[in-house]
Amino acid sequence: MPTTNTIRNAFKMKLKPGFEAEYKKRHDEIWPELASLLSETGIQDYSIFLDEETLILFAVQKISADFDENLLPNHPIVKKWWAFMGDIMETNPDNSPVAIGLKEVFHLD
Repeated sequence: MPTTNTIRNAFKMKLKPGFEAEYKKRHDEIWPELASLLSETGIQDYSIFLDEETLILFAVQKISADFDENLLPNHPIVKKWWAFMGDIMETNPDNSPVAIGLKEVFHLD
C-alpha cells in the first residue's frame, strides 16, 4: 500500500523497431550509480513494460512528494544514460527520451 508521501507517476516512451532485446539487456545491466541516483532522488518501485505490437514503453514509478523533477535531467549520470540509450529509443534533441505523461484514471490498492 503506498504511503501518503509518495505519488504514482506514469509515462510512455517509444522504442525503435528491432531493439526489444537490447533495451531489456541494457536495463538488466543498469549501472549501479544510476540505480543509486534514482533511489536517492526519491524514485522507487519503478517498472517499465513493453507493448510488443506498438513498441510503446509504459513506465510507472513511485516518487516522493518532494521529488525535484529538475534534478535528474541535469545530472551527468542521467545525461550519460540518455546518450547510451539514444540509439534505440525516440529521443529529443538533448538525447532525453520522448516521454509523455499519462493521467491516472483508476487505481485499486
